[in-house]
Amino acid sequence: MNLTESLLQALKANGARQIFGIPGDFALPFFRIIEESRILPLYTLSHEPGVGFAADAAARIDGVLGVAAVTYGAGALNMINSVAAAYAEKSPLVVLSGGPGKGESHSGLLLHHQAKTLDSQYRIFEEITCDRVRLDDAARAPADIARVLGNCLKHSRPVYIELPRDMVGVPCEAVPALADEGVDADALAACAEEVLARLAAAERPVMMVDVEIRRFGLEAKAAELARRLELPVATCFMGRGLLADADAPLIGTYMGVAGLPEVTQAVEDSDGLFLLGVIISDTNFAVSEKKIDLRKTIVASDGEVRLGYHVYSDIPLGALIDALLARTAPSGKHFSVTAPVYPRGMVADDAPIAPNDIAAAVNDLMAAHGKMPIASDMGDCLFTAMDIDHTALVAPGYYATMGYGVPAGLGLQAATGQRPLILVGDGAFQMTGWELGNCRRYGWDPIVLVFNNASWEMLRTFQPESSFNNLDDWGFAQMAAGMGGDGVRVSTRRELQAALAKAQALRGRFQLIEVMIPRGVLSQTLQRFVAGVRRINAAPAA
Repeated sequence: MNLTESLLQALKANGARQIFGIPGDFALPFFRIIEESRILPLYTLSHEPGVGFAADAAARIDGVLGVAAVTYGAGALNMINSVAAAYAEKSPLVVLSGGPGKGESHSGLLLHHQAKTLDSQYRIFEEITCDRVRLDDAARAPADIARVLGNCLKHSRPVYIELPRDMVGVPCEAVPALADEGVDADALAACAEEVLARLAAAERPVMMVDVEIRRFGLEAKAAELARRLELPVATCFMGRGLLADADAPLIGTYMGVAGLPEVTQAVEDSDGLFLLGVIISDTNFAVSEKKIDLRKTIVASDGEVRLGYHVYSDIPLGALIDALLARTAPSGKHFSVTAPVYPRGMVADDAPIAPNDIAAAVNDLMAAHGKMPIASDMGDCLFTAMDIDHTALVAPGYYATMGYGVPAGLGLQAATGQRPLILVGDGAFQMTGWELGNCRRYGWDPIVLVFNNASWEMLRTFQPESSFNNLDDWGFAQMAAGMGGDGVRVSTRRELQAALAKAQALRGRFQLIEVMIPRGVLSQTLQRFVAGVRRINAAPAA
């Protein structure tokens, strides 16, 4: 076995299911081994940002290793934004980069793709990964690979592995199994008892879940814990789509002043708010109606549990949930809450289309044909997704990068085999929408809804006087055929309903529906969000 095969076997053994990549000369040797060994399937895309987003989505949809393979310099540095998004949103992404061989690194010549120094790329990735290694020693490589992959899974954050191109075929031993790190049993017991005591003393306890419960495969256990403790559950903005397939007492998605009033009241009036795997970020909490006092909140994330000023370190989220389940018994009764109601029954007439019409039309479609997983870009398409039935969703809710939606949808279909629905604005589609041209090679057939208002409309909501937010009308639907799909432009609700029905019925080719939306027409959720941000920014400092 050579070094590359050893690495590929370790990736597969620890959950990786495929590799997304773009080759380059420094990466050609290990790409050849990837292809010839067939240890993991390889999907090549068109631009490195799309590679990173696709691998990120494959990682986050099931909490497994996503793998992005690129060349040195021009490839890896072109993927910085995608990896930064994965780091910010805790996605277990493995970056495989080719690199200069040991011999050429000592040639005295500047090498093509080199930035400042040959180590510049390695140092840059230190900022957006939790661990990294250059595999320049075959004897040490198995232990290094085990450490790096272990940290990727432990912290659910990206790691960086560089393969010098003259090392890829060097003989190498197998990578050892990852060590199972223990947890201090006494500290875990004390922490679990204190959490349960705090919840028992609360009159209005509420559980809120976020990305970590999916990253660590804890959705079923979190749902069971909520039922046993009779805790209503809210997802946060970033956690939308969690528990979609679990029998959990969901009350909706918390979005402060932008969300459902009953969810906002339940969360903000809770005297026992239990945050499981929640990222304490502005997109989750900046538009709160009432400021949430984190000193009175139980926060379990980032491998620790905080109860006011009391902190339990080195308590993994999975260990905490297991300890809580071990101390609670099924109640034997069904605990239910009032579930949110999403818009349905779009009137198929000749009226122009608003974002809320899109949500209702999608809900009608899924009610008739079953739920679809969603990959959404940033912008009003993501706020519109908050009005779509609770289904699996991947989106850059916190990092808020544009360009995520289309490649993420491809990664989602590659990882799950399910046909996804992609929601993307025209501005983001201009960035990465062209990755749809790869669908034909791999048999992917997503349904793509392009929200086209010829504008960076979400930016306009914050600075309406700026004409640079205007975009031209590119006619995306007409481009679909050249990329191997089918496209249609719709301007009325009647046309939208017909296009969705036709797209659902056609399989084997991607279906692009270009939805023309008048400038200035926003989803109700985004309107409330913008109003909340403006109000908070205008308020005098306390």
